[in-house]
Amino acid sequence: MNVMNENMKPDGQPDVLTIAGRAYHSRLLVGSGKYRDLAQTREATLAAGAEIITVAIRRVNIGQDPNAPSLLDVLPPSEFTILPNTAGCFNAKDAVYTLQMARELLGGRNLVKLEVLGDATTLFPHMPETLKAAETLVRDGFDVMVYCSDDPIQARILQEIGCVAVMPLASLIGSGMGILNPWNLSLIIEQATVPVLVDAGVGTASDAAIAMELGCDGVLMNTAIAGARDPVRMARAMKHAVLAGRDAYLAGRMPKRFAASPSSPVDGKITGDVSGNVTA
Repeated sequence: MNVMNENMKPDGQPDVLTIAGRAYHSRLLVGSGKYRDLAQTREATLAAGAEIITVAIRRVNIGQDPNAPSLLDVLPPSEFTILPNTAGCFNAKDAVYTLQMARELLGGRNLVKLEVLGDATTLFPHMPETLKAAETLVRDGFDVMVYCSDDPIQARILQEIGCVAVMPLASLIGSGMGILNPWNLSLIIEQATVPVLVDAGVGTASDAAIAMELGCDGVLMNTAIAGARDPVRMARAMKHAVLAGRDAYLAGRMPKRFAASPSSPVDGKITGDVSGNVTA
């Protein structure tokens, strides 16, 4: 019996997430903020099976303060891909400067996550400033993964600029409202030539599974795990949800029908008459 390896695609190729030429086995990316302490940060990250960890350079110490505990003590770059992001930036200039500083702190690594926010209330992406920052960073040799609106046109422009991944929000950052517009996500996925990862809004495991079933290449989350009553258990749930959603997408769901269809065939079924005699 020919059994498809769970780490293979239907065409027999390895099922990996490739970003900027590097392959990752986990499609779940996690943030490093909002945990009780650094020990819990590491425990939850390991439970999630994540390989890429986002770090808000303006909020988390990765060497800026040599006298304070560093996130890199518990999540060392030798074990994880540290993805610096520009959380808290509201214009292109600040975002570019923040990532230039991060590149120095991380020994010249170019993979970054760009996010430029429009306001402090919605944390919605400011797309004109995002586009401006993306152009500058790509010219400067950065591999840019970019947080953006779920607008297919904006996503396509970012892709054309040279971003290595587009990361449309599912709903507001930290809201846990789940995927509010699956149709726009589907349009972005359909036209994409770079990975599409849902960023922001995931609240529970079913949200992550839905994102993957739609065809997203991965999911990034922080609050959904760190804000759970048991972050480590939730991290484990998210790991399984992403795997299940990916498998369902690769398997191809059954078509939806407007009529019932019995699970068992009716042709040749065994029947009985009123006398109790059984016929086939």
